Amino acid sequence: MPGRTQSPSENKDANQYDLLQEYSITRNGFLPEREPLRRLTNPYYTPWESLLEDLPSLIKERTIRDAVDNLQILSTSKLHTEEEWRRAYVVLSFLAHAYIWGDKRASEVLSPAISVPFLQVSGHLGLPPVATYAALNLWNFSCNGSDFRDLDKLEVLHTFSGTEDESWFFLVSVAMEAQGAHIIPVMIQALEAIRYRDYSTIIRGLDQLTACIGELGRLLGRMDEKCDPMVFYHQIRPFLAGSKNMGPAGLPNGVLYRNGDGALSWKQLRGGSNGQSSLIQFFDIVLGVEHTSSGNSKRTSPARCSGTGERETGFHEEVRSYMPAPHKAFLEHISRMKSLKEFVNEPCESDEHRRLQQSFQTATKALGDFRNRHMQLVTRYIIVPSRKQNQIPTMNLATVSSQSNRGTARELTGTGGTALIPFLKQTRDETYMTGIINSRG
Repeated sequence: MPGRTQSPSENKDANQYDLLQEYSITRNGFLPEREPLRRLTNPYYTPWESLLEDLPSLIKERTIRDAVDNLQILSTSKLHTEEEWRRAYVVLSFLAHAYIWGDKRASEVLSPAISVPFLQVSGHLGLPPVATYAALNLWNFSCNGSDFRDLDKLEVLHTFSGTEDESWFFLVSVAMEAQGAHIIPVMIQALEAIRYRDYSTIIRGLDQLTACIGELGRLLGRMDEKCDPMVFYHQIRPFLAGSKNMGPAGLPNGVLYRNGDGALSWKQLRGGSNGQSSLIQFFDIVLGVEHTSSGNSKRTSPARCSGTGERETGFHEEVRSYMPAPHKAFLEHISRMKSLKEFVNEPCESDEHRRLQQSFQTATKALGDFRNRHMQLVTRYIIVPSRKQNQIPTMNLATVSSQSNRGTARELTGTGGTALIPFLKQTRDETYMTGIINSRG
């Protein structure tokens, strides 16, 4: 008896499922299908895991560097599954940043007990050897249940400070990623519908995107519930910093890494930030939002050509290399599709097209408003604390920001190495500008 022929809609669903699977996108979006590993169970890796368990106290007692320096260089040959490689990346990310920032002065040299395996693990995963958004958020949580959208049921696996504030800070992002997962296939379908000028599918997708961004904004608004700005600024934020544009904080050349062959190399890497969220970049690409800032200047500036004539990579493009390799490839795939902005700006006078333009403008405004809300959060959590007197005899991102022109917004640097406020303002304004319709009928 012949098998049942699939309908076109079933074929489309199957193709979309295959596409998402190919790029490691799950029902939880860019989060894993299941909870990340809580520890590496092979006893060989107990020295790593034991240090991580004691990390907050080792940092508080300023003994983290001695503890790491006493470690043997462990092989990565006993890591077998992708979950184990990810777990090793989380462990080494926390230990590396604790080592670099966990004393009165930043360490310009990373202990080989960390750098050697960290370079190998990072190479396997296609990620830089630094604490990225993936290490701090995507692979650093557990859930009391199967619904990762429920913020109150999430628990963080590791923090630097041991505070509830830091746990909450990471978990808000986890819940946001899960909340946004459902919109990914919806918007892929909307992009595919452009070819057929299927207005109803595109408009419905945009309206759902607007609602989704609103939900993300509400989750972001819950940050104040359990994360105190002063705790964030002084106890959490310094450990999230990378080694790029961190000269004033004690890393003028970046950090020196040694690999397994004994070769040494200086690395200047951006620290973990929500700018590395694949979900938010997905929204930008779908809507056709174009960002031009390199993220390096103290002033708002576009990415320019280098001395060799090559165009300097923009920040949003650059940080894709800080995302898990399949997610970066997914964004590149979506970038090759026609954006909604291009379609919306085509000359057309039909009622359907006008309705489409209206939905598009509403969605871009929602994303701009979301970024504006994020800027307000940055003001409360970074700018205001930076202006308060600090007597801590430590040099890190927090103390340097407070000492620099009393923490003026123009001088503050983000954990990702950006000129914080000018960069965020430009990113927000570019989002709003995308909603301006230029079609001529």
